[in-house]
Amino acid sequence: MKKVPVEEAVGLQICHDITKVVPGREKYRAYRRGQLITPADIPQLLGMGKEHIYVWEPEDNLVHEDEAAIRLAGRAAGKGLELTEPSQGRVNLCAQYDGLLKVNVNRLNWINNLENIILATMHNNRPVVKGQTVAGTRVIPLAIERHILEEAEKLASDPEPLMAIMPFEPLWVGIVTTGSEVYNGQIKDGFGKLIRKKVAPFGGRIMGQVIVPDNPEIIAREIQNYIAEGAELVVVTGGMSVDPDDVTPLGIRATGSEVVFYGAPALPGSQNMLAYRGHVPICGVPAGALYSRTTTFDLLLPRIFAGDRISRADIAALGHGGLCEECKVCHYPLCPFGKSIGI
Repeated sequence: MKKVPVEEAVGLQICHDITKVVPGREKYRAYRRGQLITPADIPQLLGMGKEHIYVWEPEDNLVHEDEAAIRLAGRAAGKGLELTEPSQGRVNLCAQYDGLLKVNVNRLNWINNLENIILATMHNNRPVVKGQTVAGTRVIPLAIERHILEEAEKLASDPEPLMAIMPFEPLWVGIVTTGSEVYNGQIKDGFGKLIRKKVAPFGGRIMGQVIVPDNPEIIAREIQNYIAEGAELVVVTGGMSVDPDDVTPLGIRATGSEVVFYGAPALPGSQNMLAYRGHVPICGVPAGALYSRTTTFDLLLPRIFAGDRISRADIAALGHGGLCEECKVCHYPLCPFGKSIGI
């Protein structure tokens, strides 16, 4: 790069975007990289506080900021992501479809530990929608040393791209509602409508709902019936507390399923349960979900519909960020709830 006084820049090309900020009103790109400076531009540049501009004089060991951002974004982007054109040295990565954002957080940290490299993403395991910006990258100087960029590129792509979007699959969902008081008609069921509402954004298709008494054998039988009929997710509601009549966990275990957890470090939703019968997830949802807008169940659903196999380690990591503030106006998922660091 060569530094040139603005008054001597007529006829030269700017080697980087120049941003103009109008306090409290707007911020925009006033000059584009490669733009030819004319005599009329001199007063405007001076008015922006620019006494000098940079022109590009290529060197073998340096990579221009635009090229560097494009290269790094291209290596980091896996399936479901597309790149924007560079603007003011920055390239964004956007979702090509609705799905679950997956980010390798450890490798992301290594990239950002490199000098003059910036790669910022949304949280890992965040549901995103088509067209949403999920990450952005740039380098700090106007040009970066080639060997640093190449190291960042390797971290971003080896052994696989740093981030990707896992699409949501329209799973068939069976609902088993437990509780003798509901079965006998003493209490009206509220779970059917709630579960339908919660799975709808991910394309969930309801096979049906059965209401059963507090009997673990009957609960297990109905879960198995749904799976035999093709259910890809079974939600078992109610009967998840420590009361002696609450036998839903026993019913889930009686199916012979692999229990991932019963009790999660997240509030509300600590008494949720997750098990797998083969590849079919079975979610035990406590009655508290009828009263709390967001619980552990809401944290599990996007991952389940994206085909992500949830482990006990994933659940244990929820403790950091697992306390819902229960705001008067709920902004989930645009909030810290369930946003574990490092998983």
